[in-house]
Amino acid sequence: MPEVPGAPGSRWTERPAHRSWLERQSFQLLEFFQPTVGPDGRFVELDDEGRAMPTGCPPATEVHQSLLTVARAVHCYALGEILGVPGSRRVVARGLDALWSEHRDPVHGGYVEATGSPSATVTTKSAYGHAFVLLASSSAIVAGHDAARQIYDDVREVIDARFWSDEDGASREAFSSDWVEIEGYRGANSNMHLCEAFLAASDATGDGELARRAVRIAGLLIDGRARANAWLLPEHYDVSWRAELEYNRDRPDHPFRPYGVTIGHLLEWSRLVLSAWIATGRSDAWLVEAAEALFDCAVTRGWDDVHGGFVYTIGWDGLAVNDDHYWWPVAEGIGASAYLATVLGAARYEPWYRRLWDFASDHLIDHARGGWYAQLDATNRRTVHPWYGKPDLYHALQACLLPLVPPAPGLAAELARSAGGAA
Repeated sequence: MPEVPGAPGSRWTERPAHRSWLERQSFQLLEFFQPTVGPDGRFVELDDEGRAMPTGCPPATEVHQSLLTVARAVHCYALGEILGVPGSRRVVARGLDALWSEHRDPVHGGYVEATGSPSATVTTKSAYGHAFVLLASSSAIVAGHDAARQIYDDVREVIDARFWSDEDGASREAFSSDWVEIEGYRGANSNMHLCEAFLAASDATGDGELARRAVRIAGLLIDGRARANAWLLPEHYDVSWRAELEYNRDRPDHPFRPYGVTIGHLLEWSRLVLSAWIATGRSDAWLVEAAEALFDCAVTRGWDDVHGGFVYTIGWDGLAVNDDHYWWPVAEGIGASAYLATVLGAARYEPWYRRLWDFASDHLIDHARGGWYAQLDATNRRTVHPWYGKPDLYHALQACLLPLVPPAPGLAAELARSAGGAA
């Protein structure tokens, strides 16, 4: 791989001009995604122009509202509120109301995946969705929303009662509306986001038990399964946590459960295990070792040396399975490289930090209209399926904000500390 010009010297994150650029990018993202809340108060996904996509992303047959879109918007605009961005509080307040009044099941408890007409409603209750409700409510608590506490307490109780398995040190996957487990599956993706939510919630509320749970998830999946497989993390498991390596072999473009190794998740885990190390007293050295190994594995196996960008997935032979270049692995690589450079003081991460921002600026950021393009093909031409429009603020915003604050268990709590207190 060619050297990055000018890589020696001070880190970009220490330069006032780069920090100002990151802040400006954050503000532009928060402005672009304001129409996520439509005139009718419904949360929607946006197209390339920043307009509501009529039936969401991916396109559905009917209008609906996604739990994931609501929860991620609450989290992101809580960060905006902590930063002092006007208009953020309105989005957070509306999102909290939508979570409680529209997605929460008042009969059986828990939060359903999608709301809308009877035929558009999806009553599945997933670990993935509940992780983001926990993250959203904990960020909104930091931002000063009293209404967030009832959601936080409620979703914490649901996770404890329905999803968390203390025997496994990880979460069950998904249930029907009346809490019948709907498949014999365990997923690394949902548990990764629950790890993230546990760390953020622990930082926001002081609940050390959640940080310990985060380490248990990392211990199972990273110190256990990934380490034993040369850091190539299996994503799919049966109920006994036996890896199912052929799962979805015919679905290489599945947005949440693709076949093989998901390169972006190695980068995401690299940052999360450092956050877990910080949250639990910086005592478990394996977490730092794992952060380095996961990052090295991702950039060695997943970076396209010809065109730039990360391939979405690779197979167990190390070859690309889905060679499209998605936005979110680049965003996660930015956060991971910034964390590793700060925690380890190692100069070797600075070239990657710069290289990833160069790629994002050249290919992903829409400088004319705003937002990031979600999906490119292997030669960095715009493409769609399974991602359409600009459906996601969460990854891009965190890529801009994580380098601005010291590494921490939770971004919202650390932003508040850096700003001198909660909103």
